[in-house]
Amino acid sequence: MDSVNLELIELISTPSPTKIVLVVIDGLGGLPDKSGKTELETARTPNMNSLAEKGVCGLIDPVSPGVTPGSSPAHLALFGYNPISFEVGRGVVEAVGIDFDLEGEDIAARGNFCTVNKNGLVTDRRAGRISTEECTRLCKLLDGLVIDKVKILVRPVRGHRLVAIFRGEGLLPDISDSDLQHTGAAPRSINALCLEASRMASVANQFMDKAKAVLAKHHPANMVLLRGFSQRPHFPTMGEIYGLKPAAIASYPMYRGIAKLVGMEVLKTGATMEAEFNTLKQNYAGYDFFFLHIKEADLAGEDGDFEGKVRVIEEADRALATLISLKPDVIVVTGDHSTPATLKGHSWHPVPVLLSSKWCRPDKVREFSESTCVSGGLGRLPATQVMPLAMAHAGKLTKFGA
Repeated sequence: MDSVNLELIELISTPSPTKIVLVVIDGLGGLPDKSGKTELETARTPNMNSLAEKGVCGLIDPVSPGVTPGSSPAHLALFGYNPISFEVGRGVVEAVGIDFDLEGEDIAARGNFCTVNKNGLVTDRRAGRISTEECTRLCKLLDGLVIDKVKILVRPVRGHRLVAIFRGEGLLPDISDSDLQHTGAAPRSINALCLEASRMASVANQFMDKAKAVLAKHHPANMVLLRGFSQRPHFPTMGEIYGLKPAAIASYPMYRGIAKLVGMEVLKTGATMEAEFNTLKQNYAGYDFFFLHIKEADLAGEDGDFEGKVRVIEEADRALATLISLKPDVIVVTGDHSTPATLKGHSWHPVPVLLSSKWCRPDKVREFSESTCVSGGLGRLPATQVMPLAMAHAGKLTKFGA
């Protein structure tokens, strides 16, 4: 990846009263179905099309061409952080996202309640997407276990998602996941990736065994899967790098967690798209950068629900009217990665991006879609370059050199 030099950006960043709004429609990119069109191409998106017509478009690679990204590295890239250099585990992101106070040596893991059959094979990684209330009840059954002097704290996130925090001395996060991220196989035994992490792997495996016994009678959530074992990293903040006063609007804990790790203030908001855009409107005067996250397109894509993803994109387009009425100096609309409904998961395909500003050099794109953005003026670029472009179009970068 052609990464951005953050030291250079910090050097030439300058405060200004201009405002930037980055709207991330999670899993936006898609693939054609039998109609020959992607979800974005199928959706009616007059507001996105209008922004595209007045702005400049292109395609972005979250990590690198051909690499399928996870949500954490994909978002870090959009914020300008090289996701290969700035690594963060999924467990930490989830824990920070629910405001869990991680202590210095805590190791956090992202968990799913899942369904296993009588042979111990995973038949549903999401346990039928149980409710948050059911997740909370089941977490209480697992919370507080002590194994080899390590205390395990289990907290609900949302739906089938949970966080397991391992608290004890001498633990290292260098262990493998139990989640194979596909069905038809048993949860994988957790292995140490270095000799020093052997104790942590042993504790994690014992926790999995105890969870299996405790949850045996709680079908469909009769087992857990763990991945993303990690400790909290320390990143330079967006305020330090860009000189911004940034805010995040996201209803899902994970994305609030990523935003906190890079120094954004996470605003309280509701669970609906309408609530998120209302939060933007209510707090618009207080910040000069907003990250607004829309999750539901990714969920529909993972469920293979092509029509459902189309509906989410159309709802997002209608909600953009609130944003457009605020007349920010720069609007960026994109996704963190592609989640084609035809694949039912994240994919390596580049993601369409539009940047609208009165200082744009408009291209010939008139409709916002994968096929039109191929010929957009931005070309195909690393996602890490979105933030410097947004900063430049907001007049927040000074000249480099004499």
